[in-house]
This record gives sequence, C-alpha cells and structure tokens, in this order.
Amino acid sequence: MKLLSDSFCADGMIPIEFSCEGKGISPSLHWEDVSIETRSFALIVDDPDAPNRTFVHWVLFDLPPQTRNLPEGIPTEPLLKGGGIQGKNDTGQLGYTPPCPPSGTHRYFFKLYALDAPLGLDFGITKAELEAAMANHILATAQLIGRYQKQR
Repeated sequence: MKLLSDSFCADGMIPIEFSCEGKGISPSLHWEDVSIETRSFALIVDDPDAPNRTFVHWVLFDLPPQTRNLPEGIPTEPLLKGGGIQGKNDTGQLGYTPPCPPSGTHRYFFKLYALDAPLGLDFGITKAELEAAMANHILATAQLIGRYQKQR
C-alpha cells in the first residue's frame, strides 16, 4: 500500500497553509495498492520530535473500504460525511491539529492502516485506544513523512 499527498512531497516541507501559521487545514491524502480484504482504514498522524513525548495530531478510523483519498480541509466533526470517525488529538480536540513546532524542524508521520474489519468504536478515542483496537486487524500499513518549521 502507498500513501501520497498532493499537498506536500514525501520527506518534504509541509506548506504553511496546513500549519498553525496558516489556515491550519488538513492536507490532502490518497492511497493505492490496497488489499482486496480491506474492510476499513485508520489514520494516525503524530510528531515524534515534540518535546517530552510523541505528539498526536490526528486520529481517524472506520473509513470505508472504498475510500482512496481525503481532500484538504477535513472538518473536525465527530463523524465524516461518507464515513469515518474522528478520534482525539493531543490538544484534546477531535480531528486534525496542525503542525506548530516550538523550535526547529519536526517530522510529521502520516500512518495509514488497512484493516480487516471496521472497529465500531465511538468518536473521541485516543491514539493508544485505536492502536489497541487495531492490533489484530492490520492487513497493511503505509507511511508518509512531512516536515515543518515555523516561518515566523
């Protein structure tokens, strides 16, 4: 499985519009080479370069198996139109929270999981709760890394 973005290149800089210094919207993502056994997708975005711990920017799960992309600017609502449930990021909010590193250049890991079943969990779960629920259901994974450093 491959995870790509029209918003930034793999290992490239994430444009300012997707950061706390811009509009703070989620970037577009799309994926290909998906297993036919896939019954749902989950997405975790985190920053391992954050001070003290890995900072979670986005938790999204139960995306339908026919989904192959997420457009820019996914709303921060609990349930997405067309399917998908938002978890809680480390700001305590639902949905995507933009890169806003306190100093230096940070890496943002976009991790997509193809699962053999929908998880059926409620909105607002954490990354740890999602990882525990997915543990025995992962068919494939794909990763895309973007980088960001504050401009101001």
